[in-house]
Amino acid sequence: MANPITFRLNGKRRTFRVDDPQMPLLYALREDAGLHGPRFGCGLKQCGACTVQIDGEAVRSCSYPISRAAGRKVLTLEGLASGRKLHPLQQAFIEEQAVQCGYCINGMIMTSKAFLDARRTSPSEREIRQALGNNLCRCGTHQRIIAAVKRAAVLMGKGA
Repeated sequence: MANPITFRLNGKRRTFRVDDPQMPLLYALREDAGLHGPRFGCGLKQCGACTVQIDGEAVRSCSYPISRAAGRKVLTLEGLASGRKLHPLQQAFIEEQAVQCGYCINGMIMTSKAFLDARRTSPSEREIRQALGNNLCRCGTHQRIIAAVKRAAVLMGKGA
């Protein structure tokens, strides 16, 4: 018997009917909601490709049971833009050409958003590296990713 689980997904109320309440949230986001920002990487909370925000906190959706999302606010990469206007992080990643293969970028952006949202001041390179330290990237665009986060901090009014 399918269990209904309701939460706000990118600002809209959504109900998912699932047989297993322990099913990873990632599966519902990709398969049922048709979202492609969060990606399946390791399935073990280690790489960050599946990162979403739940009530403003960066969470690895590959191991987060969908039942725990009930009644909460889930934000994915697709929910950052406002209509055709990109979020400052999305814009900064484009301007800094921080994407190579693109597989890790969802996690980098969603983790960076939670990091910057929690700040009042301009982050240092060391702080950015620390915040993104558990997100894996094999393409070697780390310097561009850091530059993009710094640029976004300025665009978000949190940098100098």
